Amino acid sequence: QVQLVESGGGLVQPGGSLRLSCVASGIIFRFNDVGWYRQAPGQQRELVANIATSGYTDYALTVKGRFTISRDNAKNTVYLQMNSLKPEDTAVYYCNKINRKVDWGQGTQVTVSS
Repeated sequence: QVQLVESGGGLVQPGGSLRLSCVASGIIFRFNDVGWYRQAPGQQRELVANIATSGYTDYALTVKGRFTISRDNAKNTVYLQMNSLKPEDTAVYYCNKINRKVDWGQGTQVTVSS
């Protein structure tokens, strides 16, 4: 059975940092491009960062230079390092394959507030 579990969110002050983790069961991240997405209240889910099987990465302009996506294939895990956080980064963060998406996980809440 396929399952995605996100963790690492929390409440941080502007300028702070968090590292999110996405652990997959039932799929092999090594063979898939994987993305981090976020959804704020009243807004649609948006792609924030992507990492390809080759290690190629790209980012939304809103987070470029502040976020870094990485993977540990041995742990079937994808990470999102978030630095210099801003209030507008507040959202529920999700992971999923870029292609042929599976059911979304529960997400992890990131709140940036002073």
